[in-house]
Amino acid sequence: MEGVSSAARFNALMSQCPIVAILRGIRPAEVVSVGDVLIRSGIRIIEVPLNSPEPLESIWRLATVFGDTAMIGAGTVLEVADVTHVAAAGGDLAVSPNVNVAVIREAVAAGMVSLPGVATPSEAFTALSAGAHALKAFPAEQIGCGALKAWKSVLPADARILAVGGVDAATIPALREAGVAGFGIGGTLYRPGLSAADVEVRARALVGACAI
Repeated sequence: MEGVSSAARFNALMSQCPIVAILRGIRPAEVVSVGDVLIRSGIRIIEVPLNSPEPLESIWRLATVFGDTAMIGAGTVLEVADVTHVAAAGGDLAVSPNVNVAVIREAVAAGMVSLPGVATPSEAFTALSAGAHALKAFPAEQIGCGALKAWKSVLPADARILAVGGVDAATIPALREAGVAGFGIGGTLYRPGLSAADVEVRARALVGACAI
Protein backbone atom coordinates (compact mmCIF):
# COMPACT_ATOMS: atom_id res chain seq x y z
CA MET A 1 0.00 0.00 0.00
CA GLU A 2 2.86 2.34 -0.80
CA GLY A 3 1.72 5.92 -1.19
CA VAL A 4 -1.47 5.33 0.79
CA SER A 5 -1.89 7.29 4.02
CA SER A 6 -1.93 5.47 7.35
CA ALA A 7 -5.51 6.64 7.91
CA ALA A 8 -6.61 5.17 4.58
CA ARG A 9 -4.81 1.92 5.34
CA PHE A 10 -6.47 1.76 8.75
CA ASN A 11 -9.90 2.28 7.23
CA ALA A 12 -9.29 -0.35 4.56
CA LEU A 13 -8.02 -2.94 7.02
CA MET A 14 -10.87 -2.24 9.44
CA SER A 15 -13.36 -2.84 6.65
CA GLN A 16 -11.78 -6.25 6.05
CA CYS A 17 -11.75 -7.23 9.74
CA PRO A 18 -12.75 -4.83 12.55
CA ILE A 19 -10.33 -6.22 15.16
CA VAL A 20 -7.19 -4.66 16.60
CA ALA A 21 -5.09 -7.34 18.27
CA ILE A 22 -3.57 -6.20 21.57
CA LEU A 23 -0.45 -8.25 22.36
CA ARG A 24 0.17 -7.09 25.91
CA GLY A 25 3.14 -8.86 27.49
CA ILE A 26 4.43 -10.42 24.29
CA ARG A 27 8.18 -10.93 23.88
CA PRO A 28 10.21 -10.28 20.73
CA ALA A 29 11.13 -13.97 20.37
CA GLU A 30 7.48 -14.96 19.85
CA VAL A 31 6.04 -11.90 18.19
CA VAL A 32 6.57 -12.94 14.56
CA SER A 33 4.99 -16.37 15.01
CA VAL A 34 1.99 -14.84 16.77
CA GLY A 35 1.74 -12.07 14.18
CA ASP A 36 1.77 -14.67 11.42
CA VAL A 37 -1.23 -16.60 12.79
CA LEU A 38 -3.15 -13.38 13.41
CA ILE A 39 -2.67 -12.25 9.84
CA ARG A 40 -3.51 -15.68 8.43
CA SER A 41 -6.69 -15.60 10.53
CA GLY A 42 -7.66 -12.24 9.02
CA ILE A 43 -6.56 -9.81 11.76
CA ARG A 44 -4.28 -7.24 10.17
CA ILE A 45 -4.05 -4.46 12.76
CA ILE A 46 -1.71 -5.29 15.64
CA GLU A 47 -0.58 -3.25 18.62
CA VAL A 48 2.15 -4.02 21.12
CA PRO A 49 1.55 -2.09 24.37
CA LEU A 50 4.60 -0.18 25.53
CA ASN A 51 4.48 -1.83 28.95
CA SER A 52 5.38 -5.16 27.31
CA PRO A 53 8.94 -6.56 27.42
CA GLU A 54 11.12 -4.80 24.79
CA PRO A 55 8.07 -3.42 22.98
CA LEU A 56 9.95 -1.37 20.39
CA GLU A 57 11.93 -4.45 19.33
CA SER A 58 8.66 -6.37 18.89
CA ILE A 59 7.15 -3.51 16.89
CA TRP A 60 10.24 -3.37 14.69
CA ARG A 61 10.12 -7.10 14.01
CA LEU A 62 6.42 -7.04 13.16
CA ALA A 63 6.79 -3.98 10.93
CA THR A 64 9.78 -5.48 9.14
CA VAL A 65 8.06 -8.79 8.38
CA PHE A 66 4.41 -7.75 7.99
CA GLY A 67 4.45 -4.01 7.35
CA ASP A 68 3.33 -4.38 3.74
CA THR A 69 0.20 -6.35 4.60
CA ALA A 70 -0.68 -5.24 8.13
CA MET A 71 -0.74 -2.11 10.28
CA ILE A 72 1.62 -2.33 13.24
CA GLY A 73 1.80 0.04 16.17
CA ALA A 74 1.91 0.56 19.89
CA GLY A 75 -0.55 0.64 22.75
CA THR A 76 -0.24 2.47 26.07
CA VAL A 77 1.25 5.47 24.27
CA LEU A 78 1.28 8.04 27.06
CA GLU A 79 3.95 10.61 26.17
CA VAL A 80 4.94 12.62 23.10
CA ALA A 81 8.36 10.93 23.20
CA ASP A 82 6.62 7.54 22.92
CA VAL A 83 5.23 8.56 19.53
CA THR A 84 8.72 9.39 18.27
CA HIS A 85 10.10 6.05 19.45
CA VAL A 86 7.25 4.05 17.93
CA ALA A 87 7.59 5.82 14.59
CA ALA A 88 11.33 5.13 14.58
CA ALA A 89 10.60 1.44 15.14
CA GLY A 90 8.35 1.38 12.07
CA GLY A 91 4.98 1.67 13.79
CA ASP A 92 2.17 3.66 12.24
CA LEU A 93 -0.49 3.32 14.93
CA ALA A 94 -0.55 5.04 18.35
CA VAL A 95 -3.15 3.71 20.79
CA SER A 96 -3.60 5.27 24.24
CA PRO A 97 -5.79 4.54 27.27
CA ASN A 98 -6.42 8.26 27.74
CA VAL A 99 -6.85 11.59 25.94
CA ASN A 100 -3.59 13.49 25.77
CA VAL A 101 -4.00 16.22 23.16
CA ALA A 102 -0.24 16.61 22.70
CA VAL A 103 0.15 12.88 22.00
CA ILE A 104 -2.73 12.89 19.52
CA ARG A 105 -1.33 15.87 17.64
CA GLU A 106 2.19 14.41 17.59
CA ALA A 107 0.91 11.13 16.14
CA VAL A 108 -1.10 12.94 13.48
CA ALA A 109 1.89 15.12 12.59
CA ALA A 110 4.02 11.99 12.24
CA GLY A 111 1.56 10.51 9.76
CA MET A 112 0.39 7.86 12.22
CA VAL A 113 -3.12 6.79 13.13
CA SER A 114 -4.15 8.15 16.54
CA LEU A 115 -6.55 6.04 18.60
CA PRO A 116 -6.98 7.55 22.09
CA GLY A 117 -9.02 6.05 24.90
CA VAL A 118 -12.21 7.84 25.92
CA ALA A 119 -14.78 7.13 28.62
CA THR A 120 -17.16 10.10 28.22
CA PRO A 121 -18.65 12.16 25.38
CA SER A 122 -16.59 15.16 26.50
CA GLU A 123 -13.37 13.17 26.11
CA ALA A 124 -14.58 11.89 22.75
CA PHE A 125 -15.17 15.41 21.41
CA THR A 126 -11.83 16.60 22.76
CA ALA A 127 -10.01 13.73 21.06
CA LEU A 128 -11.72 14.30 17.73
CA SER A 129 -10.98 18.04 17.89
CA ALA A 130 -7.29 17.21 18.38
CA GLY A 131 -7.32 15.07 15.22
CA ALA A 132 -7.90 11.52 16.48
CA HIS A 133 -8.75 9.13 13.65
CA ALA A 134 -10.96 6.89 15.80
CA LEU A 135 -11.98 6.53 19.44
CA LYS A 136 -11.17 3.72 21.83
CA ALA A 137 -14.14 3.31 24.21
CA PHE A 138 -12.34 2.06 27.31
CA PRO A 139 -13.20 0.16 29.40
CA ALA A 140 -16.13 -0.86 27.21
CA GLU A 141 -17.62 -3.33 29.68
CA GLN A 142 -18.08 -0.52 32.19
CA ILE A 143 -19.29 2.08 29.69
CA GLY A 144 -21.98 -0.29 28.41
CA CYS A 145 -23.96 -0.58 25.20
CA GLY A 146 -26.61 1.91 26.30
CA ALA A 147 -24.05 4.65 26.75
CA LEU A 148 -22.34 3.83 23.47
CA LYS A 149 -25.67 4.13 21.63
CA ALA A 150 -26.17 7.54 23.24
CA TRP A 151 -22.68 8.61 22.19
CA LYS A 152 -23.44 7.69 18.59
CA SER A 153 -26.48 9.99 18.64
CA VAL A 154 -24.37 13.07 19.37
CA LEU A 155 -20.95 12.36 17.89
CA PRO A 156 -20.23 13.18 14.22
CA ALA A 157 -21.75 10.57 11.93
CA ASP A 158 -18.32 9.53 10.67
CA ALA A 159 -16.77 9.14 14.15
CA ARG A 160 -15.55 5.57 14.51
CA ILE A 161 -15.74 3.94 17.95
CA LEU A 162 -13.79 0.83 18.89
CA ALA A 163 -14.79 -1.07 22.02
CA VAL A 164 -11.88 -2.17 24.19
CA GLY A 165 -12.08 -4.04 27.47
CA GLY A 166 -14.09 -7.19 28.10
CA VAL A 167 -14.70 -7.90 24.41
CA ASP A 168 -15.17 -11.52 23.35
CA ALA A 169 -17.20 -13.52 20.84
CA ALA A 170 -20.26 -13.38 23.11
CA THR A 171 -20.25 -9.58 23.54
CA ILE A 172 -19.44 -8.61 19.95
CA PRO A 173 -23.05 -8.82 18.61
CA ALA A 174 -24.49 -6.46 21.24
CA LEU A 175 -21.63 -4.01 20.79
CA ARG A 176 -22.17 -3.96 17.04
CA GLU A 177 -25.87 -3.34 17.63
CA ALA A 178 -24.85 -0.34 19.76
CA GLY A 179 -23.03 1.13 16.78
CA VAL A 180 -19.47 0.13 17.58
CA ALA A 181 -17.31 -0.03 14.45
CA GLY A 182 -14.57 -2.30 15.75
CA PHE A 183 -12.90 -3.96 18.67
CA GLY A 184 -9.56 -3.90 20.46
CA ILE A 185 -9.08 -7.38 21.90
CA GLY A 186 -6.35 -8.32 24.34
CA GLY A 187 -6.63 -11.10 26.91
CA THR A 188 -9.38 -12.95 25.04
CA LEU A 189 -7.00 -13.23 22.09
CA TYR A 190 -3.47 -13.28 23.55
CA ARG A 191 -1.97 -13.73 26.99
CA PRO A 192 1.64 -14.51 27.88
CA GLY A 193 2.09 -18.26 27.89
CA LEU A 194 -0.28 -19.00 25.01
CA SER A 195 1.27 -20.66 21.97
CA ALA A 196 0.83 -19.35 18.45
CA ALA A 197 -1.52 -22.28 17.81
CA ASP A 198 -3.63 -21.26 20.82
CA VAL A 199 -3.81 -17.70 19.50
CA GLU A 200 -4.85 -18.91 16.07
CA VAL A 201 -7.84 -20.81 17.49
CA ARG A 202 -8.93 -17.75 19.44
CA ALA A 203 -8.37 -15.42 16.49
CA ARG A 204 -10.47 -17.50 14.13
CA ALA A 205 -13.34 -17.64 16.62
CA LEU A 206 -13.29 -13.85 17.08
CA VAL A 207 -13.10 -13.17 13.35
CA GLY A 208 -16.02 -15.55 12.87
CA ALA A 209 -18.06 -13.67 15.48
CA CYS A 210 -17.49 -10.43 13.59
CA ALA A 211 -18.71 -12.01 10.35
CA ILE A 212 -22.10 -13.02 11.74
